[in-house]
Amino acid sequence: MSDYIAYYNGEWMPYSEVTVHPQDRGFTVGDVVFDVERTFDGKSFRMKEHIDRLYRSLKYARIDPGISADEMVEITEEAISRNEPMRAPVGDFRVNQWVTRGVGGMGFAEQPPAVCVNILPIDFARYAKEYETGKNGVITQTRSYSPEALDPKIKHHSRMNFNLATLEANDVDPGAWALLRDGDGNLTEGVGYNYLLVTDGVIRTSTDKAVLQGVSRGMVFDLADQLGIPVVQEDLQRYDLYTADEAFFASTSFCILPMTRVDKREIGDGRPGPIAQQLLAAWGEAVGLDIVDQAIRFAN
Repeated sequence: MSDYIAYYNGEWMPYSEVTVHPQDRGFTVGDVVFDVERTFDGKSFRMKEHIDRLYRSLKYARIDPGISADEMVEITEEAISRNEPMRAPVGDFRVNQWVTRGVGGMGFAEQPPAVCVNILPIDFARYAKEYETGKNGVITQTRSYSPEALDPKIKHHSRMNFNLATLEANDVDPGAWALLRDGDGNLTEGVGYNYLLVTDGVIRTSTDKAVLQGVSRGMVFDLADQLGIPVVQEDLQRYDLYTADEAFFASTSFCILPMTRVDKREIGDGRPGPIAQQLLAAWGEAVGLDIVDQAIRFAN
């Protein structure tokens, strides 16, 4: 990790030397927003969409990073370029920006914000084998934050509920991923991923009232439009997932990952569904890379 070069508060340095003040509000109270991208064959994917979302989060949270969105794009692309010599052994990069409010008391900062852009390898081993078998999910009792308390469109690090949901899901089904709901029991999102289901050839997904506006979720919408697959955003319940023909996760690193069981029940016939496979193939064509093959090759 120490060989990867990061940008931190205006300087380039080894990632291992990035340190946050112990009284930084990002550490003490989770007063920090962030975003995550990946590369495909060393090239960033939908960078503008990610940075635009980051700056919407910053604006909502009233954190001034001290640099413009265009400058953040330039810094991020330079970080990718600086680390390119280390990409070959790992395949591709996970790219991360985070901005804290800085050191200070409740609600305010006494020092400038901490701004970081860092590069790490994608953890292909976490999911590569499950492109073929599908991943299990568990609908947790731990809920998403209420939109009235914290708008889910902010990508932030105040995520204790996500941590607890992950622990709960693994208590029920070791290795399963958590599927959260809102206060009314409607399906929402997962821990760093959206999840979608398919019924009678229609992709169904929760509205963005209670989920992050995932860039990968948006890519699914675009690909579905190109492929002539209808998409509906609506309130969804546990019943809808239990009776779906297929389901899948969407996120930056793995793009599309089939979900084949939920709460220890098979979804559809218990195998990755055709629409998830079709979307994944179309995504690979769009970026000029066999996504599954790369994940399997670099999983070890």
